[in-house]
Amino acid sequence: MRLPSHLPLAVALGLLAWAFWASPTLTEIAAGIALFLFGMMSLEQGFKAFTGGTLETLLRRSTNRLWKSLSFGAVATTLTQSSSLVSVITISFLSAGLMTLPQGIGVIFGANLGTTSGAWLIAGLGLKINVSAFAMPLLTFGVILIFNRAKPLKGLGYVMAGIGFLFLGIHFMKEGFEAYQDTLDLTQFAVAGLTGLLLYTLIGIIATVIMQSSHATLVLTITALAAGQITYENALALSIGANVGTTITALLGAVGANIEGRRLAGAHLVFNIVTGAIALTFIQVFLVAVEIGSGWLGIADDNHTLRLALFHTLFNLTGIMVMVPFIPRLVHLLETRMKPRPVKLDSPKFINDNMLEMPAAALEASRKELVRLFGRAYDLSAQVLNYEPGQLRRIASRQELESVPERILNPDVDELYRRKVKPLHGLILDYLARIPVQGKRAQQLVMLRVANQQLIEAVKHVKHLQKNLVRYLNAANPHLRQEYRQLRSHLGHLLHTLERLTVSPADANMEAGEEADDISLLLDELSNDLEQHDIVNNGRLDELIRSRHISAEQATSLMNDNSYAYRMGKNLLSVARATFQPFEEVDAELHEELALQPEEVRAVLETMEDRSGQSRELRS
Repeated sequence: MRLPSHLPLAVALGLLAWAFWASPTLTEIAAGIALFLFGMMSLEQGFKAFTGGTLETLLRRSTNRLWKSLSFGAVATTLTQSSSLVSVITISFLSAGLMTLPQGIGVIFGANLGTTSGAWLIAGLGLKINVSAFAMPLLTFGVILIFNRAKPLKGLGYVMAGIGFLFLGIHFMKEGFEAYQDTLDLTQFAVAGLTGLLLYTLIGIIATVIMQSSHATLVLTITALAAGQITYENALALSIGANVGTTITALLGAVGANIEGRRLAGAHLVFNIVTGAIALTFIQVFLVAVEIGSGWLGIADDNHTLRLALFHTLFNLTGIMVMVPFIPRLVHLLETRMKPRPVKLDSPKFINDNMLEMPAAALEASRKELVRLFGRAYDLSAQVLNYEPGQLRRIASRQELESVPERILNPDVDELYRRKVKPLHGLILDYLARIPVQGKRAQQLVMLRVANQQLIEAVKHVKHLQKNLVRYLNAANPHLRQEYRQLRSHLGHLLHTLERLTVSPADANMEAGEEADDISLLLDELSNDLEQHDIVNNGRLDELIRSRHISAEQATSLMNDNSYAYRMGKNLLSVARATFQPFEEVDAELHEELALQPEEVRAVLETMEDRSGQSRELRS
């Protein structure tokens, strides 16, 4: 007989209720922990309101060097007081390809050092002054701002309310432990020596895993230490355990991430285990270092809370100094041991729900998923044009595109579209609809949504081409056969170049002799090539009709198929402009196009007047 799934939770809540009834003091401490955790959640929620621009821009610009990554991790965690938030943002950026694994590891290492700032603030200020006096105004102003519709003000409200709840939590924990001094001395449960070190480290790990916050464990430890309810040695062990236990947050954050996010979580786990092992092994050395450091900083011998904060900083700093030289080896180990899982046809590779609160990461992941969808559209289009997709990728010259296979194949486009294109297209469309964006990000979102639709339209155009391609590629009429072969080779060249561009822009434009990073210019050349080979506009179709080289029926088919090919090419080029270039370059192009010169404005107005006059003539 299976027990109900909610039974363990019910039993735990029942035992907790009994403990509260039996000990009002324990109730006060538990309420302090709950308020502190709720404050952490509110603080994190508040800072997420600012992750749509500033924090993400700083992260992208501050991680191109290892020392910058370390500094960003430390400073961001110090300001937000949430290593969880920094870890989640870093995992999202890494999953989206906005940063490399070594850069992400540097941020995580720095975030571990940044968490020590919380211990200093609590030990230095939180226990010295009546922080509850500041909590009430902060909560009042915070709640008022939370009801504001403006996202920045709402975020600020959550931050203020979060700080208020943190202060209240510290106050209740402090009061609760001080109350125990009159009724119960918890130091009787102290364990000395190596056994105590290991036991309280384990308790610190368990407490952090349960509360999902190393900050909460440290605050609980510091307040208990300040009230004399735990010994200094046991408090040191608890801080080590809190450091190791905090990796569970990164591991949970990486559950929905791709392989890069999981590798980063693995690096976080390795770092904290190694750092914890160093702290436990060389505990006596660290105690001597704390004594020396306390003398330099003027920390009194009996001020164990500040000494605990110093110890916490020292062993985290030591862990960074030990691990930084081994980052390349760690990256190699993670890439070797942690292999990506095979991606199913109907499964996304880059996008996941964890990124939705990080618009920049979500948009970049969507862009990469669109490039992946382009790859599937490329395979389908190549088969319709009777190119083997792999061979088309390896074409070395344009002349090779003109050879036609003796046996013309007729693949089932509907089946290929249903299995390989439609599922991923739907997932991207759904994901884009759920990304919360505003301002410049909204423009990028629209670009991606339009590109997603244009890619599908390109597939539909190539489907319309299929019937006559199969019919006329080896037609008896040499003129008609030549036109369809030319149409096929032009589209093959476009597909070949765009596909190479998704992998290596430098390789894609070697024939054009352009700079490796000048994607825009290459796309312009492809667009000009498409215009030049439009047989309706360049007069080639009229010439074929006048010279009686093709019949009227054949001319109609050729004109329609030329239109399909032209629109397919235009759609693919539009997709490339929206997805193959970084958003910064696309934005620059948009601004350049919108910033018309006076003479250009006059030309546009004259064109509009001409069209208006023509329209009046037609109506008359």
